[in-house]
Amino acid sequence: MGRWATRRGIIGGPWLKYWTGAGAVISSIGMFEAQMSSGAFQLLGMADLGLLPAVFSRRAARTGTPWVAIAVSTIVTIVVSFLCFDDVVATANFLYSLGTLLEFASFLWLRAKHPAMKRPYRVPLPLPALVAMCAVPSAFLAYVCVVAGWKVFALAGGLTMLGVGWHGVMRVCKANKVLRFNNTVSADPQQDPGDDYHLVPGVRNYRLA
Repeated sequence: MGRWATRRGIIGGPWLKYWTGAGAVISSIGMFEAQMSSGAFQLLGMADLGLLPAVFSRRAARTGTPWVAIAVSTIVTIVVSFLCFDDVVATANFLYSLGTLLEFASFLWLRAKHPAMKRPYRVPLPLPALVAMCAVPSAFLAYVCVVAGWKVFALAGGLTMLGVGWHGVMRVCKANKVLRFNNTVSADPQQDPGDDYHLVPGVRNYRLA
């Protein structure tokens, strides 16, 4: 961004250079705050579903913000900030690609296993066409995963193992009642009665398969 500010300073003078720099800083802060809010409410949603301890669903009395989830997200961000920026970007792209591939696989699996499941919207294509539709972006995502370096593989593998291990620990804690969890809501489309895309009270979880 520094080069863009310098170029604008040459074209429009110092005021445009500083205005561009200030705009870049404010935009970066806004994007960071939006990402932090998204991550915090993901933790809140997992706590509401009983996947995380109920402490993550605590909200501030005055503002209603999930302050525990925000604090945890802030700590994780501070820890990641000590890593090399290139490794952080590459790891984020790698994990995003894996997550998107999993979403495509879930999308196709739902269409194949539950073609008649109730849903507010249905993609008007047969299964072979859906496979072809998902194949093109999946190829690009697979390429991103393949070209990642060993540091990215190691970091992504460690985070994946941490997630798997955390899931096991949460199951043990729930079974032994070590921590308090909220009542879980069934996410099985064959078990949810009636309007089966209401998985969380007040939140509509659309299944688009």
